[in-house]
Amino acid sequence: MSSPEPTRIDVQERGANQQTSDRRLYMQLQVFGGCLDPKPPVGALESRRIEAALYQDVNDPRGIGVLAMSEDPAFFVNGLRELFNADPFATLALKPEFSMFGRTYSSGFETDLEDWLLRRPRRAVLNPAWPWGIWYPLRRTGGFARLSGKEQGEVIREHSVLGRAYGDADLAHDIPPRASHAEDGPDLAVHPDTGPVLRRPRPLAEPAGRPRRALASRHIARDPVQIPNRSSSAGVCGVRGDDIV
Repeated sequence: MSSPEPTRIDVQERGANQQTSDRRLYMQLQVFGGCLDPKPPVGALESRRIEAALYQDVNDPRGIGVLAMSEDPAFFVNGLRELFNADPFATLALKPEFSMFGRTYSSGFETDLEDWLLRRPRRAVLNPAWPWGIWYPLRRTGGFARLSGKEQGEVIREHSVLGRAYGDADLAHDIPPRASHAEDGPDLAVHPDTGPVLRRPRPLAEPAGRPRRALASRHIARDPVQIPNRSSSAGVCGVRGDDIV
């Protein structure tokens, strides 16, 4: 009796034309309150050469958010942790209910896999023409998991078309990390478009000619997370502090 073949685990990201990659960009959003002056936090990030964006929270006049990026997940428990445990961040009030951590991933159709995984998210986050960011956790309902593969593909395809329409109109550009939210634990499957960036806040209406309730929206949980004193559909809306000197 022959021994069974050993189970082989393949965790590579895959794109079009047989592209593969073991590289991913990890992102973490941390939000703080009690910041009277954002200049010292900006200086701390710059002095340690942290690849990050600092946002000023539109809903909290003393609130800031830091989106940090690295290809090395250990960075978030080493260099970034040290930064947040030192002044000026150590004196601020951390808001863990807003924390999110995620990584980039592929769907298998990307024509330039490395750009999708590593460079495109950085361009969206750090683009000076797009200072506004909205970070919110959304998860698919259990009904989505019960759909057939064909039906799931239709939902994802429709969502992609909607996102591309906003991007083509230069209204919003998504940052596609697969993320977990602090209140829901590490196993939460969060909607890919966790962080759209905008030139300025504006209504994000349905594209002309499309039904108000799209197929994709029927499989998004309406109340994914309870956030104190804020709408459950929006975690943090802020403007990046590019002009803070």
